[in-house]
Amino acid sequence: MTINSPPITAGAALEALRAGFAAQAAGQLTASWMLHGRPGIGKTEIVAQLARETGSRLYDLRLTTIEPQDLRGLPFYDHETKRTIWYPPEDLPTGDAPAILFLDELTAAAPALQPTVYGLLQERRIGQNQLPPQTFIVAAGNTVEDGAVAYEMGTALSDRLLHLNLRAEASDWLRSYAVPQALHPSVTAFIRTRPDLLDTTEDALRRGEMIACTPRAWTRVSAILRSTDERMLRDTLVAGTVGEAAAAEFALVADDIAASVQAEAMLDADARARLEMYPVSLHGLTALVYALVALADERSLPAAIDTLAGIRTLAVHRPEPEFARLPLGELVTYGFELLIERALAEGLQEAFRSSQSYADYLAARESG
Repeated sequence: MTINSPPITAGAALEALRAGFAAQAAGQLTASWMLHGRPGIGKTEIVAQLARETGSRLYDLRLTTIEPQDLRGLPFYDHETKRTIWYPPEDLPTGDAPAILFLDELTAAAPALQPTVYGLLQERRIGQNQLPPQTFIVAAGNTVEDGAVAYEMGTALSDRLLHLNLRAEASDWLRSYAVPQALHPSVTAFIRTRPDLLDTTEDALRRGEMIACTPRAWTRVSAILRSTDERMLRDTLVAGTVGEAAAAEFALVADDIAASVQAEAMLDADARARLEMYPVSLHGLTALVYALVALADERSLPAAIDTLAGIRTLAVHRPEPEFARLPLGELVTYGFELLIERALAEGLQEAFRSSQSYADYLAARESG
């Protein structure tokens, strides 16, 4: 069955959930939300991020691993009333604290479980166990077309949900996830220059390949790079994560970056020494930008601003002809957007007001 809602990025989905959470807290809208998206696109990360931002306790239920009775609880005989009562499970929210109930893998849940879930999604209760009013409900799942284990969602279930149809989009993923999570600069630089390789699930399914590139896979590649120094082992692990073809292309970029990017050393160097340390390739300069953003703190931010601004005039101050062909101005503008976001989040914006390098950059932009 087709998901006939417009595709949106993960960042836009998070914004929608933020608005929904605020509206429910204000008593204006109470709904159960459904995140549709391919495996590895970041559905779980979106919900976890919302929980962190709102200070909510996250109840994460993987519906493929539970039975109906796990949600209903256990019956107990009340001798005074001579009735059977139900003790609710600890996996459901209780009390007055804000909570997010995440029903993951909803479309892969056994059909026998779905009627039990109906009550949670619509009436916000199971049997006599009513969820607290401050519980925010989000479900997630894949479709049959994604190549995942999934059942078609019937109208009785879909009508109980507000649907968000996620798609992977490289610029959104870089800005909303990869940069805030400080993924390895080789990964962020590679996806910025090869955005088509962020998510290759559809192509992999068409070719009958088991391994595909996904946002989750690239996050794992970042962890591999940080934990594995031996090159042959690293390349084997990356290939087992994103596939042989993507891994071969990525290895060339990673080697170039490893050989040319010296972000930490550049932050500690004087202006003359720093000028000679800039990498010559676009991959190297892009990785340098992401590394500067990740390393920027109260101590290093002024040097990061100087280093980033220096990229703009490399074609003038360095003899290599490659710099004249690279989009240096565009790269610096993008880098300053990310660096300013980082500074605002950390309360370090004063460093920009006092930076002569940033003032020169602004003046050059205004003069055309």
